[in-house]
Amino acid sequence: MTQPTLEAVKAQARALRKALEAQGSAISHAQALELVAKQYEARDWNTLHARITRSNAPPELAFGDRVEGRFLGQAFTGEIISMSGSMDHRDVEIRLDEPVDVVTFESFSNWRSRISGTINADGRSHRKTSDGAPQLTVAKLR
Repeated sequence: MTQPTLEAVKAQARALRKALEAQGSAISHAQALELVAKQYEARDWNTLHARITRSNAPPELAFGDRVEGRFLGQAFTGEIISMSGSMDHRDVEIRLDEPVDVVTFESFSNWRSRISGTINADGRSHRKTSDGAPQLTVAKLR
């Protein structure tokens, strides 16, 4: 059985609850979630919820991983050479395969062969550029 999204499972629970209510059998939303969990062969809602979020989470980054992403708008590939902190507030340093110019002005350049930043669990920096994009995005190289 393929893994559904949380949104799909919650929509199924709402539809089940509405259908049962229309037939005169009112149940709570929590009960509907438990019934839907059983359809996916999960012990209970919490088990299904954990299974879905774990399978849909981006792969965890680790020291030594080959990565790709963007830094100040410039695409890069490289290797994680330092990493520390909690899952949602990780300090990361990346040695780039090829230096990137992080300045967009024509009159001068600033080439970087190493970059660092703080990223969340999705691999995006908390800080943004002036256009609202994350300063740094990092993902495992495919």
